This record gives sequence, C-alpha cells and structure tokens, in this order.
Amino acid sequence: MNAEARPLVKALELVEEGCFRPPARCESYVGRRGGLEVRLVTCGTCTTHGVDNCGTVPAALTTFLAMEKYRPQLVLNVGTAGGFRQEGGCIGDVYLAHATAHHDRRIPLPGFDKYGVGHHHLMDANVLRKKLGLKPGVVTTGNSLDAVDVDLQLMKKNGAHVKDMECAAIAWSANLFRTPLIVIKAVTDLVDGGRPTHEEFLENLHTAADALQTKVLEALDFIEGKAISEL
Repeated sequence: MNAEARPLVKALELVEEGCFRPPARCESYVGRRGGLEVRLVTCGTCTTHGVDNCGTVPAALTTFLAMEKYRPQLVLNVGTAGGFRQEGGCIGDVYLAHATAHHDRRIPLPGFDKYGVGHHHLMDANVLRKKLGLKPGVVTTGNSLDAVDVDLQLMKKNGAHVKDMECAAIAWSANLFRTPLIVIKAVTDLVDGGRPTHEEFLENLHTAADALQTKVLEALDFIEGKAISEL
C-alpha cells in the first residue's frame, strides 16, 4: 500500500519512475543506499475505484513484471500484517518470516488440496533476523482483511504468526525466477484480539509503517556487501 511505501520512499530518497509496464498499474521508485541499488515497487492504484491495488492477484502480477524487467539478485517483501495474540504477537512487532502459505484457497481434490495451500519456504535469513532483533514466524495469506471461521482454522493449521494479503503470491512469482525472497512484516492489528480488524488496522497503520521503515533501513545496511549465504 502507498501508506506503507511512502515513508521508505522518503527515507531512502528514491526517485519516482512511474508505471513501468502498462497497462498494469505497478509503479517503481529507484535510488541507492550505500553500495546497493534499491528499487521499490508497488502495485499502483486501481483506475476503477481509485484505491491501492491489493491482494494476491496484483501482488503476483507486479512481482512477476518487476522481476522480468529488473532481474534483482534479492527480493524483499516488506509491509504490514495482522498478528496473533495467542502466538505472542503485539501491535508494532516486526517479523522476518521463514515460510508462507494461503488460507483461502480451499480445493478439496487429490493433489489440489496441497496446491491450494501453496506452502513456500522462504529464504533462511536467521543471521539478519537475529541482528535486527526480529521475531521468526509463518505468514498466512488471503484476499480479505478480516477472516471467517474456516479461514481461522486454516491459519492455525498453517502455523501462522502473521496474516497478510500478498506474501504467498509474491513467493510464487519469486520462485518462478529462483530468486531469494526475504519477508519482513510489521503488525497493525491482532486477528484474535477481539476488535474489528478495519478499525485496529487504520488506527495502527502509521505506527507499524514507522517500525517497518526503521527495520528495513537496518536490513539494507546489513545486507550491503554481503553474499546471500551470509544473511
């Protein structure tokens, strides 16, 4: 979302390049952080409704188009997410995930059931995670901000620590290019906290975005000059 991207664009002094693969609405910003070339890509704005494109379809498409065009050595999916009180999550916590899966692709057919869950192992970046003091966990992905009972059951089955709307889709696209993916998520709301998700999300979005910005800048500084195997 633009609200998540803006603090990073400002902090990194990135230059807006605009839409890079029309008619898709994905947008690119580019700059440098020390010796790193940094390119921040968003899903852009929906021309019909005038809001941020979000969910798994724009995420998978934008990731694929960006990787096809720019061929990055490393992809970072950074953004906000819901946390789980029962897993020790709190507002403002920042996670570095080691796996992701879907909780809303229910296909009860032989073989398709596992395909629907779409479990992806993410890059093992334990050195980076410990250096930044981030929590480990699993990201569960779906296309709704809230969650119905069957979603909650599948989230628990996925071993979820955070819930978002794009991670598993981005992992699918990154895997097509065999490109390492690091996922960093800051908590805006608690899925099992008892409050309406949309209220808590809006209330804490900027707080979580600020926490995310701090950790992403620290991550980039740590990554600079290191091989992937050193992370």
